[in-house]
Amino acid sequence: MLADELQHKIDFKTKPLGALGFLEQLAHKIGMAQQATSPQLIKPHMVVFAADHGIAAAGVSAYPQEVTYQMVMNFLGGGAAINVFCKQNQIDIKIVDAGVNFDFPGGLNLIDKKVRKSSRNILEEPAMTIEEYQQALKNGKSVVEEIAETGCNIIGFGEMGIGNTSASSLMMSKLFDIPIADCVGRGTGLNDIQLQHKVNILSRALEKYPDLSSGDEIIQTFGGLEIAQMLGAMEEAYRQNMLILIDGFIATVAISVLFKKNPEILNNCIFCHVSDEYAHIKLLDLLGQKALLNLNLRVGEGTGCALAYPLIQSAVNFLNEMSSFEDANVSNKE
Repeated sequence: MLADELQHKIDFKTKPLGALGFLEQLAHKIGMAQQATSPQLIKPHMVVFAADHGIAAAGVSAYPQEVTYQMVMNFLGGGAAINVFCKQNQIDIKIVDAGVNFDFPGGLNLIDKKVRKSSRNILEEPAMTIEEYQQALKNGKSVVEEIAETGCNIIGFGEMGIGNTSASSLMMSKLFDIPIADCVGRGTGLNDIQLQHKVNILSRALEKYPDLSSGDEIIQTFGGLEIAQMLGAMEEAYRQNMLILIDGFIATVAISVLFKKNPEILNNCIFCHVSDEYAHIKLLDLLGQKALLNLNLRVGEGTGCALAYPLIQSAVNFLNEMSSFEDANVSNKE
């Protein structure tokens, strides 16, 4: 069996048994996902989906909504954290307009998948119509289909959208039947008064939609266009048998929706970091997952994926390149 072959290969490297810790588990997982004892990471990509949220008008973020389009311009100019880390680790980056409330000029290196300008204000109506949600899923799928044609077999997803931690908190609360107060964090840096305001607003939103059940209904009602497109992209990445790098809170909420449909998707997922967003560690526990890094990040954008990538490469490299006891003529323990 492949699982046994991989474990034997890992165990007989020139090191004490288990001495590379979590890297050994990671190497095994990658080998199993690729069905290979010598897996490879090919043409890594990062996709950042951006969209605005109608609920931002209720003051759930420390930043105004126009920061979404301004940060997209920053991504395109190469000046954001995700640009720096992708460049450092030779990861191709794609920026997708999933639903930013702005008319971008032509000639930008921007993938236009805009469904509409911003999701709706969920305090008044669902974030998306059924048709808009379905279109968002298709748009995310098409982005990954195009990337797959390059031969890419490892892909990370980031997001940008003022208000999207609120949307994600609502989704987590409904998906796992958890009180909203346990799902809400400081997002872009709320103080205590602003945080309580955020909890109050989101409680009102939950009360408005008591009968949601399926993951699709929950995302259509509460999610953002960037989260919906990320969902479609993750699903297609799994269909293409790519390794899927999961960033922070928002990306973990997105994969949770797919997990509810098909728990097997987690076999291809590498959870890259524990976000400083309050509910993320709880969400990882619910999924039974351990993250590679804990750096108190809460910047989003896929930064945790890009930072974790060298460790993922290290797991593959030791599996493929490190000598066995027999190869190196080193005595193993009795």
